[in-house]
Amino acid sequence: MWRKAMLIGLVVSLLSRVSVAEANDSSYWGEAGWGVLAVAANIPYMPVKILYAGLGTLTGGLAYLLTVGDSETAQKVWSPSLGGSYVVTPAMLRGDEPLLFNGRSYSNN
Repeated sequence: MWRKAMLIGLVVSLLSRVSVAEANDSSYWGEAGWGVLAVAANIPYMPVKILYAGLGTLTGGLAYLLTVGDSETAQKVWSPSLGGSYVVTPAMLRGDEPLLFNGRSYSNN
């Protein structure tokens, strides 16, 4: 079951990044290399991130129950664990965009 889910995630990730290369684009092979590297990086990254988000969801729910419905406490767990990047992109690997494993911390401000 996990293999099927990982395969579906990989296919969706690949299809969402497909672009048509122009005939005179000299950086085609460079971009293809970054794409292959991003796919390779997503193989371990995506399952770990999804597991982290799932555990954060359960922990935040438990915090909500144990604090008798205090949603602010639950948000302090949910915001970092459910936020962040779920897919590594070539731009992230090049350093053009940030790769955030955690989301922003919840603040009441």
